[in-house]
Amino acid sequence: MFRRGKWDLPKGKLDPGETLEECALREVEEETGVGRLEIKKFLLQTLHEYEELGKVIEKKTHWFHMSTTSHQLLIPQTEEDITDLRWIAPADFEIVLRNTYPAIVEVLRAGGLL
Repeated sequence: MFRRGKWDLPKGKLDPGETLEECALREVEEETGVGRLEIKKFLLQTLHEYEELGKVIEKKTHWFHMSTTSHQLLIPQTEEDITDLRWIAPADFEIVLRNTYPAIVEVLRAGGLL
C-alpha cells in the first residue's frame, strides 16, 4: 500500500481485549478491504519510532504471513492516508525497495520474499 509518500504494509493498534492475531486480521481488512484472511505464521517483531503531536512514540509491530481466497477489489482506507493498493510480485519489488521503510524490508526478508 502507498501511504504518506512511501510503500508500506497494513498495521495498527490493538483494540481492548483483542489478540495480536485478531488485530492483524482486522487491520489488514480495514486498510485494504481484503477479507477471508488466514494467518499462516508469525514472521517477526519490529520496533520503530514516529512522531505524533510533537512526541516521539516507539511502536512495536508484530508481523504475520497471511493468505486469502478473496478475489475482491482492493479498497484503500483513505482516512488512514492510503492512496494506492497493489498486489506486487516479488520480481517487481524494486518499486517498493526504492521508497519504503527499513522495517518493511525486514518483513519482506522474514517472509522469504527477498
